[in-house]
Amino acid sequence: MSELGGAGAPSRTGSANGESPVRLARSASVVGGAVLGSRILGLIREQVFAASFGAGRELDAFVTAFRIPNLFRDLFAEGALSAAFVTCFTQTLAREGEARAWRLANLVVHALLVVVGGIVLVGILVTPWVVDVIAPGFADVPGKTALTVELTRVMFPFLVLVALAAVAMGMLNARGHFGVPASASSFFNVGSIVVGLFAAWWLAPGYFTSAWGEGGAAGAAPELAERAILGMALGTVVGGALQLLVQVPSLYRLNYRYRPMLSFRDRGVRRVLALMAPATIGAAALQINVLVNSNFASHLGDGAVSWLNVAFRFMQLPIGLFGVAVGVVALPAVSRSAERADMPEFNATIVRALRLVFGLCLPAAVGLAALAPEFVGLVYQHGRFTAEDTRMAASALVAYSVGLAGYANIKVMVPAFYALGDARTPAAISCLSIAVNAAGNWLVIHQLGGGHAGLAGVTSLVALLNFAILFVLLRRRIGSFPGLGAAVLRLGVASLVVGVVCVAVRSGVGLFLPVDGFAGRAAIASLAVPLAAMAFVVAAAALGVQEIRPMVERLLGRARRAAR
Repeated sequence: MSELGGAGAPSRTGSANGESPVRLARSASVVGGAVLGSRILGLIREQVFAASFGAGRELDAFVTAFRIPNLFRDLFAEGALSAAFVTCFTQTLAREGEARAWRLANLVVHALLVVVGGIVLVGILVTPWVVDVIAPGFADVPGKTALTVELTRVMFPFLVLVALAAVAMGMLNARGHFGVPASASSFFNVGSIVVGLFAAWWLAPGYFTSAWGEGGAAGAAPELAERAILGMALGTVVGGALQLLVQVPSLYRLNYRYRPMLSFRDRGVRRVLALMAPATIGAAALQINVLVNSNFASHLGDGAVSWLNVAFRFMQLPIGLFGVAVGVVALPAVSRSAERADMPEFNATIVRALRLVFGLCLPAAVGLAALAPEFVGLVYQHGRFTAEDTRMAASALVAYSVGLAGYANIKVMVPAFYALGDARTPAAISCLSIAVNAAGNWLVIHQLGGGHAGLAGVTSLVALLNFAILFVLLRRRIGSFPGLGAAVLRLGVASLVVGVVCVAVRSGVGLFLPVDGFAGRAAIASLAVPLAAMAFVVAAAALGVQEIRPMVERLLGRARRAAR
């Protein structure tokens, strides 16, 4: 797998040192392909939960309990720790050599064991208070708060596992290996599904028979449902262990050797922690806003938390596939550019990354909004997940899709500040966005009566605001981004074609099949996605969008190889 950001690499844009759009797209496609597999498995995992437990008390409790370890997973694997560690590890590797870089890695591993281990112990003790803060409305439903507390305590050790997995991912990414660490979360999902179902079956014999049987939602006793969801929580912890272990062989092949050592006075460790502390706040805005949404949604009765979770699961696919993938690949390159004080190369890499993310996220957002009921119903409307659940989750998905480009591009912008050694600016903007989101949620729920979809809409607008402020400040710092505005405008126009195609396909299928049935939804999705993608490519190419050509060439190259 090619390493992004090698000095002297040729560029089609004419930069002597920057990476070409083809190499950026190629490296990002490695990560994107791995993330796609992980997100698909994540959707399957969510299908299992939704079909087995429905959008009710047990699933609300699990979703809320998993918010805390999932917040740390995003901060570590896709946020503060990964960005801070990759920046320091890459620069240590360049300045001091491989041995010092591996030493830094071992020191960071043990520092995390101490710090995160302490967080886990304290967290288990204060879980009842944490649940009361996150979901105060659960107290109105008998047993819901107690179940959430139990599930949260079971899943807290996941934090240690995901922190160590993030360090492993950072080492591999810094050495130009992107596929294995991006695929690691697939093993988390597989472990969660397989081990979780086995543990649920072991702890609650007969639950799935009653839950899927004639009685449906009323067919399973509450105590059986509680034991079954506890089994799924145990599977989540095992999945976290697999996410770490699958990366170990690749590290060994790169000559990494584990050595027990601990020093908080080491210059490299102090630099990682100093960068990570404000970076944690800077990367936390989206997930903290989701937590705030859960707080407000907990007052809306059973189902609201689950509907928001289902909707955001669809958002995580393009965010991870496009924003995270491009951000992960670009970070080592911009870190090296910053180390050499080569701002033209730094600027060129950021511009290419943003254009690529916009080129992928804008059409995806239009498609998600246009076919929200079809996507949600096709994936989730099975077992105990009803048609009303589909309708409510789809309304939240439409609202979330408004901010998709903002969500994804934050994953590119924030690491750019880290590479410049500035974690305070994203942290300050993150705090501002959290405050704005909380105020907006209060206004929507208590003054406008906007419901759960209103909460999703506020989160989208705040994400766009967060990205816009980061963009303006970075532009002032490193100079203008030539050609970006015109490219985004052309991509926006081409994305409108996606909406037209989706609506046309739905209308056409409706002439032959009910659009709210499984067959109709499957037909709409299978036809609309490829047709809309082809229409977007044609429209974008006609408008002169440069990013489309390397993506099409790569896809055609794969097709030719497959045909041989």
